[in-house]
Amino acid sequence: MITGGQRSGKSRHAEELALRLSPHPVYLATAHLWDDEFRERVRKHQQRRGPQWTNIEEEMYLSRHDLTGHVVVIDCVTLWLTNFFYKTSDVDQTLKTVKEEIDRFTDHDATFIFVTNEIGSGGVSENAIQRKFTDLEGWINQYIAQKANEVILMISGIPIKIK
Repeated sequence: MITGGQRSGKSRHAEELALRLSPHPVYLATAHLWDDEFRERVRKHQQRRGPQWTNIEEEMYLSRHDLTGHVVVIDCVTLWLTNFFYKTSDVDQTLKTVKEEIDRFTDHDATFIFVTNEIGSGGVSENAIQRKFTDLEGWINQYIAQKANEVILMISGIPIKIK
């Protein structure tokens, strides 16, 4: 698991790690393309990766994809979680559903590199929905970190091994 703030170098580090582990890794993109600016951001990410990557776009059900034997970058948990939470705004239901999906997906024999954000490191939001989502993200990050063999915190492009 690779975590950190926005523009901390998480995705780039995950991609470099994946390429050290496999000549042909898989990039599992979870983003929903909300607008043109975000579409352009995704395009730049895609350009950065070369032809050795297999790219899969999956907004919700990662377990649909049997990636046994592959090195897989899941980028990112925050956007993936948003896709579930957006449908219900129910923290408990989303937490249950996402944990079950993580378990189904990681049940395959593969190397998974989860990229996620540390959104709870800032102040407490005045927005109730944002507070709920921050709590949800924190709990999911804890769940993934508990299952992970390694956890890396990115700060200003520098990887710091946590676990």
